[in-house]
Amino acid sequence: MKQTLFIIGARGAGKTTIGKLLSEALSYKFVDTDESIQAISKMTIADLVEQHGWGHFRKLESQTLQAVSQSEHVISTGGGMILSLENRQYMRQNGVVIYLQASAEVLSQRLSLNPENSQRPSLTGKSIIEEMEGILVEREPLYRECANFIVNANLATEDIVSRVKSYILGQKNKLI
Repeated sequence: MKQTLFIIGARGAGKTTIGKLLSEALSYKFVDTDESIQAISKMTIADLVEQHGWGHFRKLESQTLQAVSQSEHVISTGGGMILSLENRQYMRQNGVVIYLQASAEVLSQRLSLNPENSQRPSLTGKSIIEEMEGILVEREPLYRECANFIVNANLATEDIVSRVKSYILGQKNKLI
C-alpha cells in the first residue's frame, strides 16, 4: 500500500531536508507546503503575512495541505500546520505523520546558522531561543497528538531517514 507521509515539527527541525531525502529513499514525490504557498501566491510567507495576516496564511496553509496530499508523496508541512485541529485530523486520517522532534536550543542554533527571514517571519519579535521555547511549550502536545512516529531530529540525517524508512516499511508489513 502506497501512502502519504506528512513531516511535522518546528521551524529548523529539518522537515524539508529529511522530506527530500525520504522521498528519494522511498521513490515518492516531495512537496513542501510553504514552498507551494509561496509559488501560488507569488509572495514570500513574510510578505503574505504582512499584507494579509496570519489568519489568511493559516487558511491557505490548510487548503494547500489538502490540495497537495496524494499517495506516494512526502509532504513537508509548515511548523504551525498542527495548530488547526482540522489539519491534525486530516493528516492522521490520510497518511502517516512523522514528527521531527528537537529542543529549542537545537532549533534556535539551526535557525541562527541559516536564517531565512524572508520566508520565516518571527512569530513574537523575541530572540530566536525565546521564541522557540515558547513555540515548543504551545505546540509540543499538538505535535505529539498528531504523530504516528516521533524521531529525534538531532540525529544525523541518514539515521533519521533510515529510522523513518524502517518504520514505514514495518507499517506496510503489518497491513499485508
